[in-house]
Parts: sequence; C-alpha cells; structure tokens
Amino acid sequence: MKDLAVRLAALDADASAAVQVIAYSDGLVEAGAGLQSIVRGAAVLSGCPARLDDTARRVHIRMRPDGVAAPDPAPVSPDWPHLDLGTAGLWLERDGGPGPVDAMVLERAASAARTVLDRTRGRAPVADDPAMVELLIDSSAAPESRLRAARLLGLSGTASVLVTYAGEVALLTSGTEPPLIRGGLGPAVPVLDLPSSWQAARVAVRFSAAGTDDDPGDLLVRHDELGSLAVLVAVPDPGSVPDVRVLEQAAASTPWLPTTLHAVTTSSSLRAAAALLRLHHSTLQDRVTQASHLLGWNLREPHGLLRARLALTLRHLHRSTAA
Repeated sequence: MKDLAVRLAALDADASAAVQVIAYSDGLVEAGAGLQSIVRGAAVLSGCPARLDDTARRVHIRMRPDGVAAPDPAPVSPDWPHLDLGTAGLWLERDGGPGPVDAMVLERAASAARTVLDRTRGRAPVADDPAMVELLIDSSAAPESRLRAARLLGLSGTASVLVTYAGEVALLTSGTEPPLIRGGLGPAVPVLDLPSSWQAARVAVRFSAAGTDDDPGDLLVRHDELGSLAVLVAVPDPGSVPDVRVLEQAAASTPWLPTTLHAVTTSSSLRAAAALLRLHHSTLQDRVTQASHLLGWNLREPHGLLRARLALTLRHLHRSTAA
C-alpha cells in the first residue's frame, strides 16, 4: 500500500492521499482502536479539528490536527463536512467547503466509529434517582428497603454500578452497555449485592484514564477485566516506586513516552502499536530502543514490557484524583 501511494503521488496527489487514508484507517480497525484514536486520525489526516458527538451515549470527542484532545469551543456549524452515524455525528471543522480528501476521511472514520458504537448500543443508565441509588448501594440499609427501592426503579434480576470520575453514581440494568464516559463499572449482581458492585466500581474508576498523550488508557474501566491489577490500588504511595520515578523523569523530557509505552504494552504486536500511533514500524522500533535507554530496562523482552505496564499503571494511580 505504501509503494502504491508513492507511485500515485507522482501522478495524482489526491489519489495518493486517498490511498494513505485507506491504509491508515484499515490499520486502526486492525488494531481495535477506540473512538478517540479514530477521531484523532480524522483530524490529523484532514488537517483540521474533528468532532464526534453522540448525545444518547454521552460521547463528545474533539481532536485537533496535532492529535491533542481539546474541548468544544463553539457549536457545530451546518456548513462543516459531516456524516450522520444514526444517533451520532462526525464533523470536520473546516469552513469554506470540503478539502480534496475530506469525503474519504469522513467515510473511513465513520465506518470505523460505527464498529465501536455498535458495541455500545446501550443508552444512559436508567436508574438515575440519586436517593434511590444511594439506598441500593448502602450495605447498612435494611434489605426490605433496598428491595422496595429496586422495585420503584424498575430493577429486577441483576444490575451493575457505574461510578464516574467526578464521583457520580448510577445503576445499569443487566445487558445495558454503559455510556462512553470516564468512569469505573462494577460487576452485574443481584440487587441486594449492589454494595459490592459499588465498591468494585470505585476501584475500577481509579484505573480510568483521560485518554490524552500524557494520560493514555481507557476512559471506562470494567472491574471484571482488571483481574490481579486491582490489587495495585492498595499500594500506599505509587509515586515512590522506583520504576514510577524513573518513568516520570523520562516522560518530563520525552512527551511521546507514556502514549508509546501504553500502545506497545497493550497491543498484540509492534506493527499493531505502530498503526495505533500512526507511526511507521521502523520509527516505533527506534522509539522502543530510545525508551529502553531512558528507562534502563529492555522493552524488547517480556519482563521489560511487564515492568513498563506496571510502572504506567502505578503512575496513573498516583496521578488519579478519583475518590
């Protein structure tokens, strides 16, 4: 694909750009990229800010063309190139008409985004009465009172607790996907066991990330998927761990280090990590070599990757402000 793009560049710059868009989009899908990476790719490829909004799922992502997340500065303009994704919309913030490859960028990004959104068809939590929710997660409350609260909220069978990074608590009925917001999700349990799901969600939210270059990771973390990593919340002072101190010092002078380590330690291969980072494979190889030198251990060995993963996680826990 790269050779084809080079040959086309000599004949038709727009055709070459389109081929590169296709190759990059396919790489994101292959790597299992999330919505933030997809929107970042649309912004970088189009050379203008890109935005994805899904009010039903409470998803709002905006990325600048330099790949950095940025808040929404203004309402969406009807003149911007865009595509509808059912309940969501994808926009390129470009005034004056679409660029030569904008249609291709939108089509490929929209296709990748639909794949992710199709896995999260659920809407916002249905049980959102704060008083009732507080009663249901209170282990000291009488079982009869909690069962009555469950009936009033229409809960039956099993449910799970969602704790947002801001500390808000909501309940999700069994089978409902959570909104794509920063938070932690406890396991699905019978309604009388919801206090345990709440405690698990409070642990999970500590592992949630902002999804930025300095704080890479998942916005929403499920406690069921943490496994033995959950015990790391018991580390009394994560920032004092030697590997974390080394990582902080290295990241201070090398801004790409955290997001590169995250991609390398969570991807199935270096090629998948390179696609996620939108880097050439050889460039990522050079980064891994440099990162190994900065950290003082070999990232090409399984033990080195494990150390990096644990250091990243402990660094994140040290920085987290979630209660």
